[in-house]
Amino acid sequence: MKVVFLLLNIFLLAVVASAQWQKQSVDTKASLRGLSVVNEKIIWASGAQGTFLKTIDGGKNWTVGKVPDAEKLDFRDVEAFNAEEAYLLSIGEGENSRIYKTSDGGATWKLQFKNTNKRAFFDAFAFWDKTHGIAMSDPVEGKYLLLKTEDGETWKVLDSKQMPNAKEGEAAFAASGTCLITNGKMDVFLVSGGNEARVFRSNNRGLNWFVADTPMPKGTAGSGIFSIAMRDKKRGVIVGGNYEKPNEITNNLAFTNDAGKTWSSAKGLNGYRSGVAFVDKKTLIAVGSNGSDISFDGGKTWKNLDKGNYNAVQSKGKNATWAVGANGLVAKFSSGK
Repeated sequence: MKVVFLLLNIFLLAVVASAQWQKQSVDTKASLRGLSVVNEKIIWASGAQGTFLKTIDGGKNWTVGKVPDAEKLDFRDVEAFNAEEAYLLSIGEGENSRIYKTSDGGATWKLQFKNTNKRAFFDAFAFWDKTHGIAMSDPVEGKYLLLKTEDGETWKVLDSKQMPNAKEGEAAFAASGTCLITNGKMDVFLVSGGNEARVFRSNNRGLNWFVADTPMPKGTAGSGIFSIAMRDKKRGVIVGGNYEKPNEITNNLAFTNDAGKTWSSAKGLNGYRSGVAFVDKKTLIAVGSNGSDISFDGGKTWKNLDKGNYNAVQSKGKNATWAVGANGLVAKFSSGK
């Protein structure tokens, strides 16, 4: 039995040692936070100075572009469905919060939504399919401001009367495009930070909401939950911490086994993390400004991968796991298996 255990440990160490990020050569220095992995071949990303980028051959070649008349915008989220169709969301106060769509691979972009509410600040959006999506702003008059589209063309304010009130000083982080996610055909999750660190959830596309407290850090402008990922209907993970103290390792990871009703604290991450993704049922990757961590056992134990400056991570399987970050960083994960 001891021999078997020793061999298993040697195997796991070899797997961790061979797992690594492969940095891509992309012609941009923009800070990138939006990421959408369609499949092994098609990946979109977005970021500052109106930047978007795309590959249709798994990273061999990249197209880098800027949305016309949007050079001052910061595209913190991108949602793509194929090589031709993608949406971009820019963040900021007032009219800086916008949604664009392309149907021709980025050759042209249509402005679908421009915020006119001076108190709104949009953070992220997410889609159930290419015509049904939801977008969120930080709270306005005590409620998160939500938009929805049901045709992929027009956006309307979603009635949030059934949503629990946001608390004083509670907001969301536009750090990785994953403070708001959809799951399955009907579910949507929203995570918060600041004076609170909570998980809002809806199982009917945002018509009714429930909220759960979490053990994540709160109480300062830089603390809270930054990213959420769901493995299936019931099991999920949240990561965060305090981006002003990136090396702190306390209470920056939690899991749910009951669809987000309750969250249990866990350990193992090497600092603040702004993005997390399930690669498969057992493998998770979390990224942040001081590096990335990987778990091969569902989050029970973690190993540090590197000290890169990452913002977001997304996966569609072991051959389609990508991360983006500061100064035009784009990286593909290689499991080494």
